[in-house]
Amino acid sequence: METRDLEVLMHVVRLGSFAAAARELAVDPSSVSRSVAAIENELGARIFLRNTRHISLTEAGQVFVERLSPLLPELAEARSAALDAVGTVTGRLRITASNAFAVRWLSPRLPAFCRSHPLLELDVLLTESHVDLVSERVDVALRLGNLRDSSLVAVPVLDVRYRAVASPEWVREQGQKPRTPQDLQAVQCLCFALPGFRDHWQFAPIDGGESIDVWVRPRIVATNALLVRESALAGLGPTLLADWLIGEDLLAGRLVDLFPGYVASTRDAPGTAWAVYPSRKHVPAKVRAFVDYVRTAAA
Repeated sequence: METRDLEVLMHVVRLGSFAAAARELAVDPSSVSRSVAAIENELGARIFLRNTRHISLTEAGQVFVERLSPLLPELAEARSAALDAVGTVTGRLRITASNAFAVRWLSPRLPAFCRSHPLLELDVLLTESHVDLVSERVDVALRLGNLRDSSLVAVPVLDVRYRAVASPEWVREQGQKPRTPQDLQAVQCLCFALPGFRDHWQFAPIDGGESIDVWVRPRIVATNALLVRESALAGLGPTLLADWLIGEDLLAGRLVDLFPGYVASTRDAPGTAWAVYPSRKHVPAKVRAFVDYVRTAAA
């Protein structure tokens, strides 16, 4: 049996649909059907029961899939190890990251990585959810904050600092720049929809001293940090965002740091960006190359 056909079969099983497997693999549905038919012909047995609404495994299909499931990852590792032995960084690298981090931090750094590894294909999944890396076949995730799954390998990539910022236009409309963090309580703010970010900001003086807690009133609360940033650039109010997101805006003067004498944060603010990948006996060269690259790019 062809390994490619077996991999297609497992996509169908995982997604529960020939059409869904075809979409994920970016192939024609007829190609998926041919792969499954080739396996069924060699087995001499049906793998799926199909009707117009759904598919299900036959008894023979269930037995076959149960034995096949642990073998394909081992085969993939063997293939990866063989390629690594000749120093080849090739194949498809599946990466996941949040929309904002991918667009603002990762995207400008991807072209150099792609030029360094011309045989490598990238599949980038943008989502605000923490996907299951194993079941979703993700090679590397770039994640911010606390890591819950101890079975994953986590490598620190970037230290994250936060700043309370606003556009120069907003500052002019107020008549003057806020003098202390407590002044934010008198205005409406633009808030990222994470615990702490939407209502409770903290400010620690750089030169030491007691931290200041500020309860803020939101004008906008959004689940996407890119929208919060755009709203701040448009002069709708102050916000609390990470350097990786607004660093260029500060340098260009599109945003101003309202309290440069303080380190801003929240109780749950992620302090580190991590490269996370599944623990394996053999880490593929493509994963090592990407993790090494993002760590160097962040330095």
